[in-house]
Amino acid sequence: MSWIKTISFEAATGKLKKLYQRVVGPDDNVDNILMAHSLRPHTLEGHMALYKNVLHHNANQLEKHWLEALGVYVSLLNRCDYCVEHHYQGYKRLINDDERAQTVREALQSDRFDVAFSAKESTLFQYAKKLTLTPYAVAEADLAIIRDAGYDDGEILEVNQVVAYFNYANRTVLGLGVSTEGDLLGLSPNDSDDPDNWQHN
Repeated sequence: MSWIKTISFEAATGKLKKLYQRVVGPDDNVDNILMAHSLRPHTLEGHMALYKNVLHHNANQLEKHWLEALGVYVSLLNRCDYCVEHHYQGYKRLINDDERAQTVREALQSDRFDVAFSAKESTLFQYAKKLTLTPYAVAEADLAIIRDAGYDDGEILEVNQVVAYFNYANRTVLGLGVSTEGDLLGLSPNDSDDPDNWQHN
């Protein structure tokens, strides 16, 4: 599951057990990316708080499926198969259209945004690419392009935070050798109205 020791749901005690009980999915499954934090439960707590508020909060204005698509794209850029597969399944579940989901995946894999997205939507992926691969090169003019396309500054902030979060998550996975072995793909904390509800279903 990873290159470092992890503590299973069954073996967990104390604070770790309490955190696991908040994130556990069907059959007491804890995603491997979360189990990778088990030796330092406070970092699991921080990861989940960030994840829930950035991607699964009802105050976001952009639809959740757009944020998931951005996460899939960032993960493709970083060659993080773990996050690609988890969040592609989440995206597919949200839009409930397997054919559209496959078209989107192929567009993101080939950097052919025009195949699946409008010119307006494409600006978000262009920004995500630059922020992921050459963050030092991002300039105020890049935000002006998104703003001119029709997004407001709050939506730009949402995109920025999702891209930043997935770069963090990708590096957690890639740096610790986290695999999907035993994971149930595509589960997420879906109760966006309750920021403290981390239950995966």
